[in-house]
Amino acid sequence: MASREFLKILSSARLGDVLAQQKLAEAYLTGAFKTPIQPSNALIWLEKSFLAAQTHNSVGSSSEITEPPHIFSLMAKLPLAETFSSPSFQFGWESFWKIVQSENDPSNVLSAKWQLANLLVNPRNQELQSQLMHWFTKMRPSFRDPFFHQDFHALQTLAKQYLKELAEGDSVYAAQAKELLIQLQPKNEVLSSLWSTWLEQENEDALLQAAELGLTKAKLTLGLRLAQLDGSSDTKSNASLKKAAYWLELAAKDGDRDAWFALGEIYRRPQFSGYNAQESDRCFDKAADLGHPDAQYRKGANLWRKREKIEEKVRGLQASYWIWQAQQQGVAEAKTLLSKILASHPDPQKNDWYDLARFAEQALNHHAEHKLSEDWLLLCHRIIVANQFHFSKAELLLSEVGQLQHEHCVVVDIRWELPKILPRLIQIETIQQRRALLAAGKVFASAGQDVEGNLRQRRYRFDQVTNWLTDSFARSATPQKDPEPA
Repeated sequence: MASREFLKILSSARLGDVLAQQKLAEAYLTGAFKTPIQPSNALIWLEKSFLAAQTHNSVGSSSEITEPPHIFSLMAKLPLAETFSSPSFQFGWESFWKIVQSENDPSNVLSAKWQLANLLVNPRNQELQSQLMHWFTKMRPSFRDPFFHQDFHALQTLAKQYLKELAEGDSVYAAQAKELLIQLQPKNEVLSSLWSTWLEQENEDALLQAAELGLTKAKLTLGLRLAQLDGSSDTKSNASLKKAAYWLELAAKDGDRDAWFALGEIYRRPQFSGYNAQESDRCFDKAADLGHPDAQYRKGANLWRKREKIEEKVRGLQASYWIWQAQQQGVAEAKTLLSKILASHPDPQKNDWYDLARFAEQALNHHAEHKLSEDWLLLCHRIIVANQFHFSKAELLLSEVGQLQHEHCVVVDIRWELPKILPRLIQIETIQQRRALLAAGKVFASAGQDVEGNLRQRRYRFDQVTNWLTDSFARSATPQKDPEPA
């Protein structure tokens, strides 16, 4: 069901309000106001907004009509390939080409170039491209812009040029553009043959040729051999390391994580004339970002060693994240180091609040029957979470439950009330722990402000709730009592 705010905007848009039409288009693009994402509808409202703005600008003026920049900013975000069936597709098609030819916001230009390239040359859109070519041929005489008088295949060539520009840049579309360029490359029998020759015969010439022709795995293999990081020899000359760095850098630009890690190793070699500890760390960090397990462990261990010098809200949180990532990929040393940073409490039966937590779960399962108030519900969730992670009483009462969970651990920080108590990091290890956090997070997110009160009020309520839970659920034979109001 549409929200009131959405219906209000829709009503204004239908009456011709340009701003409302743009907001409506944005809602169909982003899903705001719980609106289903419908690029075709977004395009329709963008065209209406554009025409309305043109009409407004032209009233009483013979000067050139200005194009609303915000409309094209929204337009650039539109997935053009998903709007071909829209009655406003011609407007969208022309607008995207105007954006890429403009000198306005560079981010809009990059986005428009990616959308055009994706539509015109992506193999996944091959069927759509055939329909588009037929449509373009039919519509070309009606286009006023001389830019569109060129052949459809010429536009595809131009789109490939845009794709190369994006792949060589550092925008958010670089990785997607590189991947699409790889898909567009024809199957190269020569490359396959050279690589097979190397694997079967260890022919160095075949490996070099494959690397020179751009095969990423050949660049990586050649770089590792020249650096003698593949176990082939123990002798490492500066000349060999320079050549190795050259090939590894080419492989790294292709996004190979092993190449980044090997570069990090080379920059740390004393005999390498380009020795650079800072560049080495950068390469290791890049490899870690791409998922290299040893690089992730190295990055985490480095952050842990430097924790006193790093400014972070909770000391050790960054380090623990990377070490945890390495542990997930089987790095043995990571488990030992992680145990020094994160506390571990995977067995709730061994924790202090186990009995109360069982009673609290029973109360929550029948909270309508017991008519639990909101503040009592919140406290029951606090008890369950506290038992899963072995909180102290102060942590139970004061933790910001909605902010506890990070990907790999919970951060217990109550310094806002008790400054002398240091934050704790506790590893999330079980499904039960995640479920407890998820359930509590939902309840706390919908709770009213200041429902729980200050520490004194929370302590008083804690005594009330725990007494009631014990009396009601400690013995199944004992009749359950309804809670008294706090």
